Amino acid sequence: MAERISEREAEVLAALGARLSNAQIANRMHISVRTVESHVSSLLRKYGLGDRWALAELARAGEGEPGRVVGLPVSCSTFVGREAERAAVLAALEEARLVTLLGPGGVGKTRLACVAADHAAALFPSGGGFVDLVPVRDGFVARAVATTLGVTEGSHQPLDEAVAARLGTGRSLLVLDNCEHVIDEAAAFAERILLACPGTRVLVTSRERLGLSGERIVPISPLPLGSDAERLFHDRALAADPEFVAEPAVVADLCARLDGMPLAIELAAARGASLGATGLLAALEDALRLLSGGRGGAERHRSLRAVLTWSYDLLDEEEQELFRRLGVFVGAFDLDAATAVGGDRAEVADLLGRLVDKSLVVHVRGRVSRWRLLETVRAFAQAQMSAAGEEDKTRAHHLRWAADAASAAEGRLGDPAWREDFDAMAADLRAALNGLGSPCDVTHRLASALAHLTFARRHLLESFAHHLTAAAVAPDAASAARDLRAGAWCAHVSTTSNQHVYELLLEAAEQARRAGDGRGRAIDLARAVETACRYPEAFETGIPRERLCALLDDAAVAWSSDVQPGDDAEVAACMAVARAWLAGPHKGAPDDELASAAVAATRATKDPVLISSALCAAGAAALHDGRLREANGITGERLRLLPSMDRDDPYCGPEICSTYGRACIYAIMAGDLPGAMDAARAGIEDDLLSDTHITASRLVQPLVLTGRFRDAIGYAERMWDQWERAGRPAPLWMLPAVATTVLACALLDEPEAAALWRSRAAEVAGGTLGTAPVAVFVDARLALHEGRYDDAGRLVRQAFALDDPLDPYLAYARAAGAELAVAARLPDAADLLAAVTPFAEENAWTAACLTRTRGRLHDDRSELARSIEAWENLDAQAERAYTEALRERR
Repeated sequence: MAERISEREAEVLAALGARLSNAQIANRMHISVRTVESHVSSLLRKYGLGDRWALAELARAGEGEPGRVVGLPVSCSTFVGREAERAAVLAALEEARLVTLLGPGGVGKTRLACVAADHAAALFPSGGGFVDLVPVRDGFVARAVATTLGVTEGSHQPLDEAVAARLGTGRSLLVLDNCEHVIDEAAAFAERILLACPGTRVLVTSRERLGLSGERIVPISPLPLGSDAERLFHDRALAADPEFVAEPAVVADLCARLDGMPLAIELAAARGASLGATGLLAALEDALRLLSGGRGGAERHRSLRAVLTWSYDLLDEEEQELFRRLGVFVGAFDLDAATAVGGDRAEVADLLGRLVDKSLVVHVRGRVSRWRLLETVRAFAQAQMSAAGEEDKTRAHHLRWAADAASAAEGRLGDPAWREDFDAMAADLRAALNGLGSPCDVTHRLASALAHLTFARRHLLESFAHHLTAAAVAPDAASAARDLRAGAWCAHVSTTSNQHVYELLLEAAEQARRAGDGRGRAIDLARAVETACRYPEAFETGIPRERLCALLDDAAVAWSSDVQPGDDAEVAACMAVARAWLAGPHKGAPDDELASAAVAATRATKDPVLISSALCAAGAAALHDGRLREANGITGERLRLLPSMDRDDPYCGPEICSTYGRACIYAIMAGDLPGAMDAARAGIEDDLLSDTHITASRLVQPLVLTGRFRDAIGYAERMWDQWERAGRPAPLWMLPAVATTVLACALLDEPEAAALWRSRAAEVAGGTLGTAPVAVFVDARLALHEGRYDDAGRLVRQAFALDDPLDPYLAYARAAGAELAVAARLPDAADLLAAVTPFAEENAWTAACLTRTRGRLHDDRSELARSIEAWENLDAQAERAYTEALRERR
């Protein structure tokens, strides 16, 4: 078994999950940093993980002990036999990365997989998940795995990537149970995970093989007669009737007639209390004779079907009726759901108990009692429902229940238990929506509610799809417009194309026109114009300015046709924001005066989303005008608005994502390292953005700039790993994080690591590394640190040749170049220092650096002291230490 962790190690693990450094942990726990490092090393060994990042991930996932496989069913009955198969499965898991338990329905694959996964826990210190695919339909395999593992999508993060990030932290086990009905998707998903996560093993149960390279098949046969089959029958019969007795020969005959099939044996044994062994034998003999034929695999299916038919025939009429209708549920259902398709609540409760007693329905105990049908039993119930001509009626009841249940769940989003309840019924909500006939109010209500719920559950791409479905089945144009609007905001968060957002807003505007809603049309058109001007980099095809002007004119006409201009604060605000973005010198650069007017207009609405959108325009205008501190302060106000936004509403999603991204960049441009750190940490903790390579890259930079090099390298390694798992998308945005990691490694005197990250920087820069301000900054800062002045002239010239005022690292490169010029005693050092001084007014890091540079130039200890104070205010630990050492040498 895997080693248990101590109480102190558990405290350290929790602190790692909170992203605390070793020093912070030491201070909090009143122990030495060396002791913390010892505990971290012990945890890495016990969990079989490679770095502290992986430990933090494990802590955040809520894993209490090594080897926990979440979702693993707990059985209330004993496990009988299968010693040889269990050993074969465990041996296969040690040797192969993909193991498939292959056998017919009812043979006991699931139960064996559960037992094997439990016994194999010591092999997988990073734990894993057991995923029941019975209720899952095509397109939702990854979603089912993510739900089991507690993983959600982040903004612009594919679900497969999020799952891979969770499973890829160490040696883990993923069990995919009952794959046959989604075999192609399950195979493709398993292949992706195996490629992305070298330490992961996948255990599959299926009626057919996945067909992947390296798949190890473990065939599962019926229980052997003369031993395990009879033992299972006795065990289950005694559970039903503790006084049950039977002649061994009769039990042997019973098991032989049932071909040793565990499910058939359990169904028959459940009747032992009422019929006795001889009565069972007589009843089964008649049932099996009806389907007699050749022996072999087909006969096993026939014998199981015969037992189900026999069990069904023994039910009274009310029991049969409810049993048939329960076949409509693809997953577990509660009493309310069963009542929706079955009739009177008290009667249904009684009938459920009777069906459980007869082993046709399984009771799933938990915070809320639920029931389910095994897949083989459910297929039989569905067949009986169709044969009775009840399918259309039952599915209509199921659809109405799903719409009511989804609507009720919407009203419980503030309840901590809503996610658990939603996960339990999500498969049935999806099935009800996918099985819809002609569009109707009920269908639209379900689609809209499911879109809202899946967004709140952070199933972002699924939510987007449901919004489009809701718009397609909307009973009227006004409803379609609302669904398209919400779909647009969801698309902004879940996809990388704002052109798609723009087009959906235009569709919403057209639906608003059809509905006679001039106000709604004006808002949609204004927001479309804002989107095109505000996010031009996220458009595949640029929208001509003339087209955007025409759209804004159309918005004004639509507004005037509905109400008098100025009478509606929301429309006025949206129009003002759009005008500010459109009137700027180019896309992405709004007009300064109109942006200020837009802020005033949006404040009148008291809507934090609209206020934030106008503040974004004001901040961008200040940035383009060189007022970096002002831009950073404006973004700080946007951050303060976030708590007032409804995080379960797609409408708020774009502003949440935009605010975190801009806050990090603007703070770095202003040299506000504490602000950059706070914004980056908040973003990486936010479940809407999630912990991705994008959010990790934002945190790497302030960690390096404040001298937390070891933590920065850990995040950088994680960032690179996540980027590769995501398929290595366009990497230029990664350059600042990768380049500053070179600085961290070099300042820690780790030349091999620095060389690795330098090669990565060259890769992501794609030939532009020599002209990238962040790379020039790093090289100049390292030359200064190492006292290498032979190449100082070239580096200084590079720094002062840079001229992109919107690059976050221009000021850093110029300041580092000026200090290098002074340290190297270049003849024009004083002039270069004077040339860079204006940057200090807008960048606090540059100001501290130039103060130190003046102290070097004039041998002024008081300037060095002021620099130390400035570094302390920025929490720049390494720069402060470097400056203190410099002062001591004076």
